[in-house]
Amino acid sequence: MEEMAKHGQVGLAAMRAGMDRKTARKYVAIRKLPSELAAPRTWRTRPDPFAEDWPALAGRLEAEPGLEAKTLFERLCEEHPGRYEPGQLRTLQRRVRLWRAQMGPPREVMFAQAHRPGEAAQTDFTETASLAITIGGEAFASLLCVFVLPFSNWQWATVCLSESLAAIRRGVQAALFQLGRVPQFHQTDNSTAATHRIPKGSEGHVEGRRRPFNDEYLALMRHFGMTPRTTEIAAKEQNGDVEASHRALKGRLEQALLVRGIREFDSVDAWQAFVHEVVRKANAARGSRVAEELAAMRPLAVARLPEFREERARVAPGSTIRVHHCSYSVPSRLIGEIVQVLVYEDRLEVHFGGELQLACERLRGRNRHRIDYRHVIWSLVRKPGAFARYVYREEMFPSLVFRRAYDAIREVQDGVRGDLEYLRVLHLAASTIEADVETALELLLTEKRPVTIEAVKALGSGASRPEVPDLAPQAVDLAAYDDLLEGVGA
Repeated sequence: MEEMAKHGQVGLAAMRAGMDRKTARKYVAIRKLPSELAAPRTWRTRPDPFAEDWPALAGRLEAEPGLEAKTLFERLCEEHPGRYEPGQLRTLQRRVRLWRAQMGPPREVMFAQAHRPGEAAQTDFTETASLAITIGGEAFASLLCVFVLPFSNWQWATVCLSESLAAIRRGVQAALFQLGRVPQFHQTDNSTAATHRIPKGSEGHVEGRRRPFNDEYLALMRHFGMTPRTTEIAAKEQNGDVEASHRALKGRLEQALLVRGIREFDSVDAWQAFVHEVVRKANAARGSRVAEELAAMRPLAVARLPEFREERARVAPGSTIRVHHCSYSVPSRLIGEIVQVLVYEDRLEVHFGGELQLACERLRGRNRHRIDYRHVIWSLVRKPGAFARYVYREEMFPSLVFRRAYDAIREVQDGVRGDLEYLRVLHLAASTIEADVETALELLLTEKRPVTIEAVKALGSGASRPEVPDLAPQAVDLAAYDDLLEGVGA
């Protein structure tokens, strides 16, 4: 039609439009476009297989609108064996979708909100397992604590290990110190890190009621001068900006990892630095809206909070302390003493008398334990009868080689005598170098020789040691320094 308006030649217009001349002449004659001639199809190309049963299905949908098409189809197949084929499920799904649109109950409407600059920040967690990060050759399953300003979509992400209050503290203050500004509100979902449940049957329990904030979370908000608020129960869309940012953030990280060419990192700090670099580049592209938010927020004028929680614990007779429902061994010299425990998100530090006594990885979950055989072996080797039923017996095998060595000893010496022989080997590992003892055990097992403390010591004492060369001292010629000084004076 455009070509005809230019020159009026049907043949030339048809050729330029890639159309047959006779087809072009038809459209010119009726002066309508092909899209104007298409009429909606009101007929079926094949008989409706659900015509007979549809009234009953519609009645079920009216009574229970939540029923899915697959459930209805399975029910039909049970009631009428052989009448329907599996391939007809898609037909019923289209029919049910059409019924919901025409006759179904009203659906929930999502109302887009107008965000004000600098008014609020949203924080949420997202997992990173899909990125397949490895540290030290092992898969590193971590979370990201994501902090977002909804008006400008400025965000910051902090690597963490759990959805804990310690992780929120780290993530929120890392973002605030990066901004140098503080919004009026801080919004989270109803996670147990920020809020706590009201037990059923207790005073004040109301189903669906917003959960009250934890005291420690409120203290965090007071420190930074922000007003806390949460979403409604099971209403993630109210935290929509930070929820929506997760997919985009992980998409950017995935692309950056593809460009990097390797997903292995030397340490957690290296992975965190990589995340920060990706986030900085994304924030740099957000331009004037970030500047508008910064201008609307008040300056950050408080000090950074410590990223640990301080607790006190008494060392039990078993040389263990219990922290957050998990057990950790400590040096036995501390038995009966009260120690200071600094609980970080990823580690523990045990202090006594102002000195660091132990630093170890923090356990996740409940009723787990971390027992270092070096803390108890000195007493256990004097009480070998306790080994058979020791609660943490499996922790006394530092590696599979030690376990195989124990089994080999028990084949020759049964009972307490065999346990004592193994404990002496373990005592040797604690007092010397574990790797050397393990190498000696591996050699004895490979050569099928008896595993005894004497054999292990003999192999250890015969190990090759580097020789220190005997070098004659060299005379120092001080005249060379005089020459240098004369050169400076010149």
